[in-house]
Amino acid sequence: MADTVLITGATGFIGGHLLAANLKKKRRVRALVLPDDPGAKRLADAGVEIVQGDIRNFDSVREAVRGVNIVFHCAAVVTDWAPKRLFWEITVGGTENICRAASEEGVKRLVDMSTNDVFGLNENVMMDETFPLKKWGEPYSDSKIDAEEISWRYHRERGLPVTMVYPCWVYGVGDLTFVPLLADAIVKRDLIFWRKDVIVWPTYIENLVDLLMLISEDPRAVGNGYLVHDGESVTLQEFCAMIAETMGVSPITTTIPYPLAYLAALAMETFWRITAKKTRPLLTTYTVRNLGSRLKFSIEKAERELEWKPKIAFRDGFRRTMEWLKTLETDTLKQK
Repeated sequence: MADTVLITGATGFIGGHLLAANLKKKRRVRALVLPDDPGAKRLADAGVEIVQGDIRNFDSVREAVRGVNIVFHCAAVVTDWAPKRLFWEITVGGTENICRAASEEGVKRLVDMSTNDVFGLNENVMMDETFPLKKWGEPYSDSKIDAEEISWRYHRERGLPVTMVYPCWVYGVGDLTFVPLLADAIVKRDLIFWRKDVIVWPTYIENLVDLLMLISEDPRAVGNGYLVHDGESVTLQEFCAMIAETMGVSPITTTIPYPLAYLAALAMETFWRITAKKTRPLLTTYTVRNLGSRLKFSIEKAERELEWKPKIAFRDGFRRTMEWLKTLETDTLKQK
């Protein structure tokens, strides 16, 4: 009998690709979606079982988990600009509900989506999964750490079969948070740099999903966490220059001092909060710190333990993403 899987965050970028991979594998797929989620009809039309509910509500979560073999937990607040309470209500509280329900319902695998951000900002070493989780004062990364600690507690105390995944910069067709935002800023000439040779570790969506699907089946993955990227890095300037070439505009070359960028982000965030603006500030402290780092991450553990390697090279993944990007209307690039 085919496995039944639950995907939280199924209407999002990663969740959507993961959903397609599970359907292709002939698994029965269920998704927990908010009652007013406009993406629910698309999922239902694809043959996905829809459970309407809120991940912050345990009864909704337990209904979604009941009868499921595998849970892919992708739901979280995936932005650097939202009310802080939402990070802990959705990312942290939602993970608590998922772990409790999965434990009580006897789920055989929980694949939990974290982020490479949880390892902090140490530029002096090649970081891997042995590094301790380190908060850096930003709600996205810090709430991910709190959520991960819940998952590992359920693993230790209740035997919940958890595997953690730490994607780096995920990009690809359907991306809403990385490449299109950079493209929008490049086209509008809103982008500036505040540090040279910033390192980016791209993670093509199909490479990420390939590892997630392997993890959902391989018993060696239980109790482990795995970093994932395309196996190579590029500088942020190089990445943005390639986007600029695709968009037919000149590359961005303007650079300001890092302290000035950070102060500007603090000022913008303060102004946005005081005025209760609905939009996102042009700069946030998270963006300045994240796009101003030279971090290094190893995927050797997944290669060694699971014999996994990225199937699609960065240049190929980037080319496919750019082909998709060129089909978008310029004024629709910025959606978050």
